[in-house]
Amino acid sequence: MERYVCIHCHFYQPPRENPWLEAVELQDSASPYHDWNERVTAECYLPNGAARILDGQSRIAKIVNNYAHISFNFGPTLLSWMEQNAPQAYQRILGADRQSQQVFSGHGSALAQAYNHMILPLANSRDQRTQITWGIRDFQRRFGRDPEGMWLPETAVDVEALEVMSEAGIKFTVLAPHQARRMRNRLWEEWQGMEGGKIDPTRAYQCYLPSGRTISLFFYDGPISHAVAFENLLMDGERFAHRLLSGFNAERQWPQIVHIATDGETYGHHYPHGDMALAYTLDYLERNQLARITNYGEYLALHPPEQEVEILEKTSWSCQHGIARWSTTAVADQVGAIHGISSGAVHCGVHWTGCATT
Repeated sequence: MERYVCIHCHFYQPPRENPWLEAVELQDSASPYHDWNERVTAECYLPNGAARILDGQSRIAKIVNNYAHISFNFGPTLLSWMEQNAPQAYQRILGADRQSQQVFSGHGSALAQAYNHMILPLANSRDQRTQITWGIRDFQRRFGRDPEGMWLPETAVDVEALEVMSEAGIKFTVLAPHQARRMRNRLWEEWQGMEGGKIDPTRAYQCYLPSGRTISLFFYDGPISHAVAFENLLMDGERFAHRLLSGFNAERQWPQIVHIATDGETYGHHYPHGDMALAYTLDYLERNQLARITNYGEYLALHPPEQEVEILEKTSWSCQHGIARWSTTAVADQVGAIHGISSGAVHCGVHWTGCATT
């Protein structure tokens, strides 16, 4: 049975420009760099465009552009900053999408993103449409093609957002496993409850929308994604590779895709030299023919979804209470005042340990 691996990286930094100066001011906490954009670029965005793979004697065996071998999205506002202030990293990202089309049967690895990282289920219809349209237009200008997929900020989702994306020509998006409500194998079969992360992440699913349109959904592997972000999995590229392989199951009778999704900054900024671990992992899997490296567009074209799924609306990947961490700011401010911390460190109206951060 065919086995595929796809690693998705969500790259984003909040705009740091002073609105009056339209420039990022000196940030002492980012020392020795001028600001945090520069620091994350030096630690993550630039190295991933030229990641080193070492041999047994710690000599450089290969230098690869990781972006060309993964699935990725960049926040449009971050790319705007990079275009002006980090042109070398910016060009490596654009070049990687062109290279990935050659590697993945004409399917580019870059995904679009809603423009301002807005939590779409909290937006009205007009703002949802604006965010998705601007994200697509920005992508077209930079990458010179129409996006096949789109990343929803925080994977926060409702049916209306899926409708707007589908209407705009978006074929798929990526969600967390706990965002699936129920699924069925055929339209005439009984629904099976999937709440609590029970969805099988090794295939694509079709979501039928009220308008009659459809959009494909991928639900990433939660435990492996969590291990990358929080369990030091990037300390050893070979261990990372075998953890990915553990997501396959010989009893499944379909072409399986083991795919994960994390903040892209994990690979180099959160974990020093994480870019090298990522490069080694992908090379190890491919060199030993343990799995076929792919992206979502290629896998979807080769293996269209056969199962139907419904989502849990107003949920996200980073809040166990749905989207409460963004919709209960007044409560968060009160709790923050009690604990002597800002609302940025308080999620869902409880102490900050209540939800995972991104």
